[in-house]
Order: sequence, then C-alpha cells, then structure tokens
Amino acid sequence: MILELKDLHVQAGGKDILKGINLKVKEGEFHVLMGPNGAGKTTLARAIMGYPSAKITGGSILADGKSINDLGPDKRAKLGLFMQFQNPVEIEGVGFVNFARSAKEEINGSVNMKEFMDAIRDYSDKLKFSGSIIGRNLNQGFSGGEKKKAEILQLALLKPKIAVLDEPDSGLDIDSLKNVAEVINEIYEKQKMGLLVITHYNRILSYMKPEFVHVLYEGKIIESGGPELVNKLEKGGYSEFAQLNSKAQPGEERKESS
Repeated sequence: MILELKDLHVQAGGKDILKGINLKVKEGEFHVLMGPNGAGKTTLARAIMGYPSAKITGGSILADGKSINDLGPDKRAKLGLFMQFQNPVEIEGVGFVNFARSAKEEINGSVNMKEFMDAIRDYSDKLKFSGSIIGRNLNQGFSGGEKKKAEILQLALLKPKIAVLDEPDSGLDIDSLKNVAEVINEIYEKQKMGLLVITHYNRILSYMKPEFVHVLYEGKIIESGGPELVNKLEKGGYSEFAQLNSKAQPGEERKESS
C-alpha cells in the first residue's frame, strides 16, 4: 500500500489545524513526524484514520492512488490502516482478547485461536506486559504505560499495511521506552509495514532508525529529510528551527519524501 496526503487541509474544533500537508508513506518505509505541542500531529493521525473530529476541508488522502476521504475508520482499517492512540480509552465489559480477536476477524477473516493466543503471550513477554491482560477489560485499570503496550500488542496482532503511532513514547518510563521501541522495531522488520511514528521528543528515536523525518510546525511540514533533522532540532528547538528554516529558504516549498 501507498498512503499519500495531497495538499491536505483539516479543521478540528472549528479551527484550521492542517494547512496543506503533502506526505507519502509506502509499505516498508519508516517515517517519523516531529513537532511541538499544538502543531497538528494528532489531528493529522485522526484525519488519516477518518475520525469525524478531524474534518477535511481541502485536499485528499489516497490509498494506492484512490481517495479515501469519504471512508469511515472501520473501512480504512479493513484497507490496512492502523492507528495507535495517544490516549487510549477504557472500555468496560469488553475483554482485551475478545476485542483484539473481533478486530482481526473483521480485517483478516477467520482466526486460528491457538496461533492468536500464542502471539498474545509471545508479545506480552517481549513487552514485559503482565500475563493478566488475557483476562482484563480493554485498557480498564491500565496505567499509562500499559495502555501504550496494549496498543503495540494490537499492532503486532493486526498486521496492518500502514501504521500511524501517535506518541508511543508518552507515559513510558526509561526502561519501558526502550522495551517498546525495540518491539516496534521488531514488528516493523518482520511485517515490512509502512510506519509513521509521531513524537515531539527525540528520546524514542535513540532506539529507532527511521529513513525519513518530517517536521510539522503550525500546521505545515516545514522540512523533510533524513535522521540528521533530529540533531538539527536538538540544537535550538522547534521555534529556532522554524525561524532558521524560513530564512534559509524564503518562499521555497520544502522537499517531501517520494
């Protein structure tokens, strides 16, 4: 699959948040989108997945060249898109295993339960996630870190074509951060999915090797390049980076990955 955003404009809460985003993510590519709080990162993730709170007012979201602007989240998931939420909700009365199995059946059809449960146990161990998840409700009573691990476990089970991970590092302690990053790397390597990791810190990137890095600032991607952009951001922060960027390239559209 190729996921492409073309001149995408999006409103959230009645305000213009995204102001002409151009981005292309292919299966097998590892992208990182960085930006400060309020830049529009979560709105971008929600727009990709078709959530009503992110209203497209211009441009297109394409999957393999076809517009998916009018498709709901469930149909986008069936196409092979996945989103890890920044703040996963708790759902009382819905067991994690039943939820994950139902989601997989909707996307992939019948499920071999032995293989499915083996995968849950395997990735629970790798994530250092308590085995009690098998009998727990979805996210109910989970810590912030456990919720993030549960989302990554779903990523491993559902095997999407393109995955958007919205701040997988938030709420994690130092040990869990390294652990989660390593599991994400393993899933990416095994499944060869397209991966877009959204973050505003570089700490998780210490354990990852993205091919492409994009900087989102005030609703626009102001520069795209390789991992070297992370070091440039570290020197002065987002505001200084944006100022230097605009002075260095007045009026010139910044490059995007092809």
